[in-house]
Amino acid sequence: MRTSDLNIRRRTLTVPEIDPTNPEVLLDPFTAYGEARERGPVARVHLPGMGDTWVLTRHEDAKAMLADPRFELSANSFLGLPGIPDHYGPYLRTMSELNGKEHLRLRRLAAPAFTARRAEEYRRRIEAIVAALLDALPDGDAVDLLEHFARPLPMDVICELVGIPDEQRPRWREYGAAVVSGFGPGFVAAVPGIVEGAIEAVALRRTSPGDDLISQLLRVRDEDGDRFTDAELVSLVWQLVIAGQTPTNLIVNGLEALLTHPGQLAALRADPALLPRAVEELTRWVGPQLLTVPRFAREDVAFGDVVIRRGERVMTAIVSANRDPRVYSDPDELDVTRVPPTGHLGYSHGAHFCLGAAFARVETQAALSAVLDRFPDLALAETPRRTPDGGTWRLASLAVRTR
Repeated sequence: MRTSDLNIRRRTLTVPEIDPTNPEVLLDPFTAYGEARERGPVARVHLPGMGDTWVLTRHEDAKAMLADPRFELSANSFLGLPGIPDHYGPYLRTMSELNGKEHLRLRRLAAPAFTARRAEEYRRRIEAIVAALLDALPDGDAVDLLEHFARPLPMDVICELVGIPDEQRPRWREYGAAVVSGFGPGFVAAVPGIVEGAIEAVALRRTSPGDDLISQLLRVRDEDGDRFTDAELVSLVWQLVIAGQTPTNLIVNGLEALLTHPGQLAALRADPALLPRAVEELTRWVGPQLLTVPRFAREDVAFGDVVIRRGERVMTAIVSANRDPRVYSDPDELDVTRVPPTGHLGYSHGAHFCLGAAFARVETQAALSAVLDRFPDLALAETPRRTPDGGTWRLASLAVRTR
């Protein structure tokens, strides 16, 4: 098709437009993106600071794009951001932003440390961290499980996995709180500490190896003798810190969903063996990530009647793809017994499928299991408040009564 014909065709198409800053969209992205999905496979959103972006709303198209090498990631997410010194730049370029052979090399080196089997080996250590946090909950009629449990948990787990010395862990908790709160002054202020702490951790494990991920990755060599550089390991720790905060929001989203769906909560309490399946369903139904990071088309690619041109930005709307009726029966219903006919996209798909997904699953399972076991009379103390965020479905608090 000639370029002039494409221009004419584009002007005649009616593509749904979504304003992610609209209060109605912020309060109910499931309806907004779901309605767009039923109008067509592609929508447009205007992202503050980024401009117009194509969004794929249906599961099949979204999954295909995430595995399509014609769409590539940018490696500049944190480079040149105001307030972050330039000399930290090399450490902030993670494998999750790389493409092709460069990404594949690092992924192959890292993958053995992030298998489901390795995550299971850490389960007891994660359960101990969960128990310690629950033991430390403040007394009172109501307690905020976001502030006192779900927010510190991921960073405590990361510190355990990475081998951060005990005396440094309170400081790393502060870093985690800054990261999970989103980009802002607190986030920027935390970056130097995270990078410097990761540099120290890698240097420590090079001379004093232990039973942790850094020590394991320092020993890794592929069949050609390739191995991680120290800078690449620091970048990997940075990636774990950024991506590893996801369970914070997933845990409280999941608890809120269960507490407001007593039938589902009762089914899970009656059959704890449903927990792994329930975690997958909660990830599908109230997973925190609404949109994937942008990819850029390397050539013109058509989705239905819409052509995404070379160089244009495109994202997957996880929020609508995970509730696509073409894939899931009764997709807007929470069902902890559901056996999905195909995988949800809560951890992305393809070559960039979340490296830490197995650990996130074990961590979320451990957290939900412990809370429900310890507090049989758990109930909401007040209506949960949400933090308006066009990219993340997250709570501002989760106040509960534990007895």
